[in-house]
Amino acid sequence: MGIRKRFGGVVALDGASLQCQAGEVHALLGANGSGKSTLAKVVTGVVAPDAGEVRIRGRVEKISGPADMDRLRIAAVYQELSLIPQLTVAENVLLNREPTRAGFIHREALWQRAAEVLHRLEQYLDRRLPLHEPVGQLSPADQQLVEIAKALSRDPEILILDEATASLRRHEVDALNQVVRELSAAGTGILFISHRLGEVYELCQRATILRNGRVVGTVDLAETPERDLLRLMTGEDLVLERRGRSRPMSRPVRLRVEGLRVAGCLDEISLEARAGEVVGLGGLQGQGQSDLLRALFGDLPHAAGRVEIDGKPVRLGQPADAIRHGMVLVPGNRGQEGLFMIRSVLENITLPSLAHRSWAGWLSLQRERNAARHMLNRLQVKVGSLDDSVATLSGGNQQKVVVGKWLLTEPKILLLDDPTKGVDVQARNELYRVVEDLRDAGLVVILNSSDDSELLALSDRILVLYEGRVVDELRGERLTEQELVGASLRLGSSDRKEGMSHA
Repeated sequence: MGIRKRFGGVVALDGASLQCQAGEVHALLGANGSGKSTLAKVVTGVVAPDAGEVRIRGRVEKISGPADMDRLRIAAVYQELSLIPQLTVAENVLLNREPTRAGFIHREALWQRAAEVLHRLEQYLDRRLPLHEPVGQLSPADQQLVEIAKALSRDPEILILDEATASLRRHEVDALNQVVRELSAAGTGILFISHRLGEVYELCQRATILRNGRVVGTVDLAETPERDLLRLMTGEDLVLERRGRSRPMSRPVRLRVEGLRVAGCLDEISLEARAGEVVGLGGLQGQGQSDLLRALFGDLPHAAGRVEIDGKPVRLGQPADAIRHGMVLVPGNRGQEGLFMIRSVLENITLPSLAHRSWAGWLSLQRERNAARHMLNRLQVKVGSLDDSVATLSGGNQQKVVVGKWLLTEPKILLLDDPTKGVDVQARNELYRVVEDLRDAGLVVILNSSDDSELLALSDRILVLYEGRVVDELRGERLTEQELVGASLRLGSSDRKEGMSHA
């Protein structure tokens, strides 16, 4: 109640309050930077408030760390994972809660207990998670499921899910939703933070909306249309516009890929992209879309194939090769692959482009700060100071920093891997405007997105992938949700086109 928190010059929370009842799934909504994650971290003791109090079951509680969370039966899943990559799935699920015998970890009991916890999710999935495999070897989606299982192992009476579905595919989201409903029916109070409003309406009864650190309303979702919810979140009416459009075929081919193969994930990928074109990568998630972007960025070794930029063959043995040829990647996991979280905003946004502003090996700090401020203003990044740690920014503003650092290198080709994952609708529209400006300036954008509406809104064409191959292309009148879903599910049919090459 009345929570206040300031990080340097940024007011994260300004008297924020909410109430979540036992057995309720309560949504906490707002634009990026509105204070949602900060409020969640106050409840779990990760962040100490400057003022205000937290009441659990009617009592004022001082929460300062994991011991208090265990005592109060609070568990949380945050946007950034808290897993240890070198430990197994089972060891991560029961981290700091391992069963012991005679002072030593009881391995058999550990495997059994972890398997029981994972079964709560696996019973709704089509597979089991590998108990004995190091979690660092799992896909981002499976790592997210392990993080969720870790929270479930605490048998929480209060569960906070902060963008817990951002990395999950549709059937995995459905599995989590089933578990949430079970917990709610058993009396667990659940605070649900998500930018996917469909999930919010599907799961939650009420929603508290934050804007600029202040609560602007708590609503009954059954009585609140989505347009009204968006207006509360942003202060304006927002509509996802159809921005993609057919590009003139007279523009030169900027990127050509022929017969690209990567062992275990890509098979005979061929495509062309013209200057000033957005090419979407569609299909069921996990069919090679991210792998294709990583291969183009030189992050996956090519077993075969040819890549040309502006008509000249290029060798992409490592990311430095791609960057040198003007091809850059905004990765799907900004925390681990896109940013140095302990470093400042200034360092993160200017590091890749230092050579563009150096003279005879010398750098001007003032030029660096001017370039950073210009890009932050262009992308409308909310930041207190250039010297603040990038970790203090909201998820959406962190993502804009990742985009901005590459734009400062003046690229020709921008590879976007799920760029708006965990980003609110207002920040999405701002990023969409940036993509549109880049397309008008002649850049090629290759876009992978787990959000079909985003692909349709931005793409001039969509290449549909299945098992590492391009199986269809959507353009013109076929750029519809029905066609995209149909092409994604039309597996093994006579409509499949092997090794397609598109202009």
